[in-house]
Amino acid sequence: MRAAVLEEFGTPMVLKEIEKPVAGPGQVLVRIEASGVNPLDLKISAGQAAHAERTLPAVLGLDLAGVVEQVGEGVTGFAPGDEVYGMTGGVGDLQGSLAQYAAVDARLLAPKPASLDMREAAALPLVAITAWEGLVDRAQVRAGHKVLMHGGAGGVGHVGIQIARARGAEVFGTDAPHRLKAVEEFGATAIDFTAETPQEYTERLTGGEGFDVVYDTVGGPVLDASFAIARTYTGHVLSSLGWGTHSIAPLSFRGATYSGVFTLAPMLTGRGREHHGEILREITALADSGRLRPLLDPRRFGLADVAHAHAAVADGTATGKVVVGIDH
Repeated sequence: MRAAVLEEFGTPMVLKEIEKPVAGPGQVLVRIEASGVNPLDLKISAGQAAHAERTLPAVLGLDLAGVVEQVGEGVTGFAPGDEVYGMTGGVGDLQGSLAQYAAVDARLLAPKPASLDMREAAALPLVAITAWEGLVDRAQVRAGHKVLMHGGAGGVGHVGIQIARARGAEVFGTDAPHRLKAVEEFGATAIDFTAETPQEYTERLTGGEGFDVVYDTVGGPVLDASFAIARTYTGHVLSSLGWGTHSIAPLSFRGATYSGVFTLAPMLTGRGREHHGEILREITALADSGRLRPLLDPRRFGLADVAHAHAAVADGTATGKVVVGIDH
């Protein structure tokens, strides 16, 4: 099969013929139709993501959508011909999705939303799982909550807005001026972070009480600012980028709580993988009920164009998730 192979960190991937995998026990062989591109893919490719535990040579690509070709021993719930999607590889020793086929743990897969095409489905797994783990698993978002998504037009942000709204919350999203329209189109109140300080918009929108849930998808100073605008006692700050050194004093003084979200853990440890499949089944239901849709960059890339796809993410020109189509 054809695959884009990374042979050395920081160098372009090479299009090569490699051995087609076979579904082992508990696995499903997927004929991959599309591979979603995430900022993490770029960091792994550059050798800047030690937490992904990737060894070379390797096939990268975290997200896939495709068709079941073969079912391994012990697998139930999937059959050849089923359309599926999932965050299934590209880290640890797991083959990624920049290839024509992958043998993946069946627990990581879910039926693809019927209302979405393969490209749309491939854009969702990592961002949807990351958003769900924070908003639902950790913060238990519900009606009556005021939820603030930092980076509301980003990958995790725009999906998080839709998940929170589907659960009845009132949602707000920060972003740069040119991305505010997208925040509003997904149903959130847009906040221009260049025009107001966190304290100013928190006063304006919550009467100074603070947000019930603050989800940081940016990291650094944005996480620090989040600690100071959570609701006293019951506020919950989430972050998918909790790197570095941060003072939790502002959070402690408010008696609020913090949760980190590390979406790769089940793939790296092997523990809790079935929950990722469960989350994606929930996402499928939301998509097929018309309450969730991904924002896609209109440009089309193939396996031979992976460098251009990564560049579209790196240079900030993408208007939505970038997806690589896999030709057969």
